Amino acid sequence: MSEYDTPACPESRQDAMDVSDFVYAATGARVRRITLPNGEHWFPAADICRELGYTTTRKALLDHVPEGRRELLETVTGSHGLGIPAGREWRRDLQMVDLQGLILLVNGCTKPSSLPYKKWASEVIVTIQREGSYSLRKAGIPLPGPGAPMAYAMPTEVADTIVRLEERNLRVDEEYADLRRQEMRLFGRIADSLERIADKLDAGAQTPGEQPTLTADELLADWKERQLVVTGDIWAVAAYLAPALVNSAVASYPLRVIAQRTGLTEHRVHDSLRMLLKRGCFRQVGVGTDGAPMYTLRR
Repeated sequence: MSEYDTPACPESRQDAMDVSDFVYAATGARVRRITLPNGEHWFPAADICRELGYTTTRKALLDHVPEGRRELLETVTGSHGLGIPAGREWRRDLQMVDLQGLILLVNGCTKPSSLPYKKWASEVIVTIQREGSYSLRKAGIPLPGPGAPMAYAMPTEVADTIVRLEERNLRVDEEYADLRRQEMRLFGRIADSLERIADKLDAGAQTPGEQPTLTADELLADWKERQLVVTGDIWAVAAYLAPALVNSAVASYPLRVIAQRTGLTEHRVHDSLRMLLKRGCFRQVGVGTDGAPMYTLRR
């Protein structure tokens, strides 16, 4: 949530209920606000309408908010000698609504998430009509020091709404993360399948008995010139495979054999082979009966 709160005047009344929680219970979102020196809160109408599902901000304001409850940002801040808040989202012609305007927009909303708030608001009205007033009960929490404002407990209906909204947001985040994990696994399987198909097609296009047109030294020189071999480990593996690649249609060596001949670990051999495959030095065309990968040059 991004806010632009101006210091309140000493004589301004402390809000009995935190306005951020109040707005969140009503709209289901943490929206921007401006707090004026006199304690009034103003909110960008576009933020409210977007969260409440209105099609257009202009129509929502015309249908639900009277002129006295909506103003341009420049008018709101200028009336107290304040400047326009910094940031691209704050424009001089931005339509703002005060707290009553926000409540009017919520009352006109048809989203199910606003229903608990509406029920509580209707209960407040009925209580005032029946008893002449509505009071928030004191929270009963220790105060920070002498002269601190009295704290009040949030109405149960509003608190429950906030809890449900937070739980829904956490659930949505978890579902989104799980969906992303499933997508990544699916994309990985698709990529592997496409690579196997491409290898089979390339293998089928290989001319039987085709003779090498270059020597192992020429092959290594070509890889080095194109900077395909970048480390000592990769160079060692490449130098071991090059003779077999230029003299045979297919080269097949288990990792342990390459590791023994190069003095590297099987893990380093595996990483080096993957890098050589990735850089297009050769391609894998299958697996031998002994489980060793089979490689051939890209023609």
